Amino acid sequence: MFPHFIVQGGKWLEGETRINGAKNAALKSMAASLLFKDKLVIENIPLVEDIKRMSELLENLGADIKIEGKTMIINPEKVGGKDIDPEIAKKIRASVVLTGPILAREKEVFFPHPGGCVIGKRPIDFFIEGWSAMGANIEETKSGYRIESQHMRGAEIVFKNISVTATETLMMTAVLAKGKTILKNAACEPEIPALAEFLNQCGASIKGAGTHTIEIEGTEGTLLESRGKAIKTIPDRIETGSFLVLGSLLGKPIKITECSPEDIAVPIAILEQAGVEIEKGGDWLRVTAAKRLKSVDIKTKEYPGFPTDLQSPFAVLMTQAEGECMVFETVFEGRLNYVEDLNRMGATITTCDPHRVLVRGKTELRGREIESPDIRAGLAFLIAAMTAKGESKVGNIYQIDRGYERIEERLNALGASIQRVKS
Repeated sequence: MFPHFIVQGGKWLEGETRINGAKNAALKSMAASLLFKDKLVIENIPLVEDIKRMSELLENLGADIKIEGKTMIINPEKVGGKDIDPEIAKKIRASVVLTGPILAREKEVFFPHPGGCVIGKRPIDFFIEGWSAMGANIEETKSGYRIESQHMRGAEIVFKNISVTATETLMMTAVLAKGKTILKNAACEPEIPALAEFLNQCGASIKGAGTHTIEIEGTEGTLLESRGKAIKTIPDRIETGSFLVLGSLLGKPIKITECSPEDIAVPIAILEQAGVEIEKGGDWLRVTAAKRLKSVDIKTKEYPGFPTDLQSPFAVLMTQAEGECMVFETVFEGRLNYVEDLNRMGATITTCDPHRVLVRGKTELRGREIESPDIRAGLAFLIAAMTAKGESKVGNIYQIDRGYERIEERLNALGASIQRVKS
């Protein structure tokens, strides 16, 4: 049975919604559990499909996992597995972050070519070059990579391009290595310092997380100890931004709680430039649908710039703005593949090249049948369907479920009309 959403468009949204823990932060905390000798408690876990897949991968390696409400308890005591299950890994790109902790803990790891969203090239050479510099032997096969090192040592690693996942993975590898590792041109996303701060509380020595240079003094194989301390997952800034887009289109108003406005300062500034009224508090935002939306150019960039994960929802927003704007995707070359589906709904979007499109507004969107190509474009399609006139069918909603917990229930509580149907 393949579930889909039936969406009745044009419903105003009003009320309050709480932001869940960040999927991308929780996944990295789960991988970091392999650096510990005792139980790791992770609070504010989002109950999404990617979290389930990561749990399956960890259990396959020997970890014991329990979930109590929004709290996950991981006991790595019996971990001994060295191979990442390829059938599970092909469903989740973040499986690659397990390789660093497994290699550091077990001295050997096999990981398959990772799966997840089809949104363009995500080079694996950053990881390979980093582990090689740290003393690992690497063998590539048709199905993946076998990496082995009995003595991981610190090294200076310079990323040719900023990579969030490579920064996180090599940072975790370095925690148990011998000597100092320096990561240059590292990513600065909020999830990275949040993880580093907790690891430092448990025996790691990481400096500079949240800047472009991170220094890690390794423990020479000594596992970390949580000693009852819990890591609390930070709020999901991508979910926050997505609800802001919804509120900009349909809010009467919407209050967004338990979020971190400072983590999405650039998207907020762009929304305000487009004419959206946003009230801000320390951990909340209130957004009202703009009476008149103005077109604003969007250019994705690594943090603290405009996040690539919010590019497709903002493109939907711009179809309802007056004027013409350019959406410039600089991070992934395959992330504009959703454009033709929006055009079939009535949008006027012209592709300039694989990285740039022109959006002309204001156009009336009409309900139709669409398929979610990836997590973020899937939610963008849901936003488009809620904005459109008439009924839409949104398929392949597993992609949406990978990143957004019970999204239809939360939106219906605000006034939307979304039905999950199995066919």
